[in-house]
Amino acid sequence: MTSTTTARRTPLYETHKKYGGRIVDFHGWELPVQYEGILKEHQTVRNGVGLFDVSHMGQIWVRGPQALEFLQKTNTNDIARLGPGQAIYSHMPNPDGGIVDDLIISSLGKDKYFLVVNAATLENDFAWLQKQAQGFQVQLANVSDDYGMIAVQGPKALELVAKEWPAVAKLPGRFTAVESDVLGQPGIVTRTGYTGEEGCEFIVPAALTAQLWERLMSLGAPLGVKPCGLGCRDTLRLEAGYLLYGSDVDMEHSSYEASYGWVVKLDKGDFIGKKHFAKQKAEGLKRKLFGIRLCERGVPRPGNAVFVDGKPAGTLTSATFSPTLSVGIGMGYLDRPDLKPGAQAAVEIHGRQVPAEVVRMPFYVSKELKNAKA
Repeated sequence: MTSTTTARRTPLYETHKKYGGRIVDFHGWELPVQYEGILKEHQTVRNGVGLFDVSHMGQIWVRGPQALEFLQKTNTNDIARLGPGQAIYSHMPNPDGGIVDDLIISSLGKDKYFLVVNAATLENDFAWLQKQAQGFQVQLANVSDDYGMIAVQGPKALELVAKEWPAVAKLPGRFTAVESDVLGQPGIVTRTGYTGEEGCEFIVPAALTAQLWERLMSLGAPLGVKPCGLGCRDTLRLEAGYLLYGSDVDMEHSSYEASYGWVVKLDKGDFIGKKHFAKQKAEGLKRKLFGIRLCERGVPRPGNAVFVDGKPAGTLTSATFSPTLSVGIGMGYLDRPDLKPGAQAAVEIHGRQVPAEVVRMPFYVSKELKNAKA
């Protein structure tokens, strides 16, 4: 959590008011939870294209002759796999295997990396990285106040972007990145997002953000582009099986426990927490994050208890009604790591145990993302 006590505003605050966004306090930031409604905005992103203000996310430059070695030490994933113009999702672990943060790292040239981290953890992340940087020839810069960030998401996102930035739309697949001229100023554009749909994220000078938003709205009008809020961003990311830091993963849960073991590369060399991860992999897990789907009507919520074989087995960390699947879904840590998809369970909602089952995540994969190059 940020230590900021007065709610902050992104460069798009007045734009959100203009478009009728309902503003809420989100981890110390005044951001829109919705415009026309969560369901409509969710469907816009699943079927067309929507814009999100993600300017509250943290941005950190890592530069220097030992930038790669530093990122290898501080991340579970193998950053050496990144060539210039490529991006990767990773976990930043503590020595006990807990997760300091989850993040996306873009390589923008030799010894030059750009990190996008969670807003609520930015201050802790940067302090953690500074501490770990001792002894490395590396320069860190927290540039979060310098940039605004807009996510263009949905099956029509690339069609919209191609109208003015054809080179961006032609980036070779998902998790690619490029430094690009954006409305006459230097920016960064990545083929990333957190909705489970195709799209891009524009990272531009803060003063340019509102102008870019209006340009994207104008270009996207024939495609039905809509502004979207935090409400549908959460339902979209849960359907996609993406973790929410602070709810699904934190300093107390490891990547293996979160069912994200694919971001842990034990064979890449030494890194923070490696011994713990290796021990956990060798000895097995005592708890694991599972996807849960209700078998009857109901709306699960974070904190709902999950029962297996009639006994309490854990609680949901994220849960909601899926607008796309029309069923209650959630994820949560269960003390039965042996469970397989199809295992019967129950979720306690308003004192009643609603039948459910364990399922593989993601709950939903879009056609465009399934066919996109990774």
